[in-house]
Amino acid sequence: MKEILEWERMLFNDLPPIFVVEVILRSTVMFTFLLIALRITGKRGVRQLSIFEIVIIIALGSAAGDPMFYEDVGIVPALVVFATIISLYRVVTWLTGKSEWFEKLIEGKTVCLIHEGRFSVTEFAKETLAQDEFFSELRVKSIEHLGQIRNAYLEPSGEVSIFFYKEDEVKYGLPVLPELYSKKNKTIFKDGHHSCSFCGFTEDKKTGSAICPVCNRDEWVPALKNIRIS
Repeated sequence: MKEILEWERMLFNDLPPIFVVEVILRSTVMFTFLLIALRITGKRGVRQLSIFEIVIIIALGSAAGDPMFYEDVGIVPALVVFATIISLYRVVTWLTGKSEWFEKLIEGKTVCLIHEGRFSVTEFAKETLAQDEFFSELRVKSIEHLGQIRNAYLEPSGEVSIFFYKEDEVKYGLPVLPELYSKKNKTIFKDGHHSCSFCGFTEDKKTGSAICPVCNRDEWVPALKNIRIS
């Protein structure tokens, strides 16, 4: 029966200390092949990776990791895994270049989230991007309200591409600042421009209550019209 806090077992797991030298050799070999594999696949920046490319990275990392320190995992089988993954990568990239349908299946497609200052509700509902998360992305780009945005697209890489209105074209829009958005209410307390808190539809409203003609919601936020300061 093995003892608790048995240092030799904890440090070497019943392997001879000389195995550390083999671990160094294994790690060097697998690290080299990992670099070669990534060089072949032509990886881009981390934020630009598609889901398919992330899968490739995880698969290569898993294939490289085990042979580095597991005695019972040979290097040659790991290299076969490498070759298989790279071959599959080449086949998939070839198919994505030949078939638009297959490309959308693997990489996804660009989705318009904001059109002319308000949410494209049907498209936004299909995405897993939460409204709070999206608002955070906008605030990072110094955006205060949707009226500053002409179009915004969610790219297959997960990044958000934004096209702005010119300063003289900025219109009233839904605030994305937490302290302003939190003022949403079913009652409009003051005449003026208000935005639907769900879809961003904006128009001049009178005091009282109202239903959004776009999404049929009834919560409103006082709209902003200030220009973007970058």
